[in-house]
Amino acid sequence: MTTETVSQELKAAIRTIPDYPKTGILFRDITTLLGNARAFRRAVDALVQPWAGAKVDQIAGIEARGFILGGAVAHQLSAGFVPIRKKGKLPHETVRIAYSLEYGLDEMEMHKDAIRPGEKVILIDDLIATGGTAEAATKLLQRMGADVVAACFIVDLPDLGGRARLEALGVPVRTLVDFPGH
Repeated sequence: MTTETVSQELKAAIRTIPDYPKTGILFRDITTLLGNARAFRRAVDALVQPWAGAKVDQIAGIEARGFILGGAVAHQLSAGFVPIRKKGKLPHETVRIAYSLEYGLDEMEMHKDAIRPGEKVILIDDLIATGGTAEAATKLLQRMGADVVAACFIVDLPDLGGRARLEALGVPVRTLVDFPGH
């Protein structure tokens, strides 16, 4: 199956919800893809494919859809899984980073002992838009000494420029489908 065929199949499995969470936004909802066993499998396989047989130590998933995808990718690559969560959700000693949202600041954290310096890590989430959350997660991983070998997403909203923010940090970005606009 060609990359273009997989991309078309995945795009067809993603629901678009107009005016959510606010007027003018086209929300790309991957829950329909996750509920479609064939599409979910194809997405995970496509995310795994470039690293099959390579040494990847950890998959880091951003809360919450990144947990679903990251867990499946980690299983396929025989890698560990590191959750990156909103502040206050992890029970052990954590490291934290603040980042900008459209209207203010937020923080995310991970366990302090989740990554050993030099480990090869792939960052996973469902979608990259402006890239602020993924950029913060990448910086947090790099601060802990991780070698972030890639950041992977099902959906890219290229008009919002998130990919460029990660590439500016030296992290290659892999996405499976693009949607214009926001």
